[in-house]
Amino acid sequence: MPLRYDLHTHSTMSDGALSPAKLVEYAVKQQIDILALTDHDTTEGVAEASLAARNRQITIVPGVEISVTWSSCTIHILGLNVDHKNRQLQQGLAALRTFRNWRAKEIGRRLEKAGIAGSYSAAREHAGGASSIGRVHFARFLVAQGHAANVPAVFKRFLAKGKPGHVSGKWASLEQALAWIHGAGGQAVIAHPARYRLNATRLRRLIGEFNECGGEGLEVVSSSHSRKECVAMAMHARRSALLASCGSDYHGPGNPWAELGKIPPFPTGCTPIWKSPRWRLYDSAQEGYPLQSGSERWPRG
Repeated sequence: MPLRYDLHTHSTMSDGALSPAKLVEYAVKQQIDILALTDHDTTEGVAEASLAARNRQITIVPGVEISVTWSSCTIHILGLNVDHKNRQLQQGLAALRTFRNWRAKEIGRRLEKAGIAGSYSAAREHAGGASSIGRVHFARFLVAQGHAANVPAVFKRFLAKGKPGHVSGKWASLEQALAWIHGAGGQAVIAHPARYRLNATRLRRLIGEFNECGGEGLEVVSSSHSRKECVAMAMHARRSALLASCGSDYHGPGNPWAELGKIPPFPTGCTPIWKSPRWRLYDSAQEGYPLQSGSERWPRG
């Protein structure tokens, strides 16, 4: 029976609702075999997730979702199978988290000016043990206060470009993000490419520049994608000789459209990233990468 992969998930270390350990516990319940923890601009949950995976029928892929500024747009790049202790990677991520926390204070200031008091301190409480405060933490507060019906509505009304709480991102460059990932021994994947609403020309340019920087994969199947978009992204992956990745982008039970492990099959003609000769899996017990193969037969835990 083929292994079940979910290569894009989040925990409370960024903007997810479940702790890394609870995320692993739920993934086991969902019968996921290979789970990537890809929190925003941090790998701080990997150790906890790996510990929770020991002696369970699941393998953890240490990962990260890096925020990138490309052509005035914010793009997310997944790093899979990274050495989460790599110094260069951690220095880069630390700089991004510093900006995230500055941005949070600025969002709070702007919302205060718009008549919504206490949003920064409330967002900080919602962030809990996260290494930085994200826009989702503000959104959860605004929903709880009745300013919008749900998180997507908050983004449209308060946090999108031109709205009262919008603050432009100043993130890593595409070259920097891929250098950090590759320096940590990982593989780079463009996350949910259809979500950015780029026209065909700009999407081809993004993929081309990503390819030139040594990028390996495209997230073909995502909870952000319709089936039509999955087919279109599969076509882009084939044309650009990129491997296909898949992930739920799971943030927690409050997002029923992004359920953990509920991932449809790839469109015809895709080569999964785990078939790459460079694909490797992390051994939680040994805290390292003892194996490197395109095989689907791996030790658990």
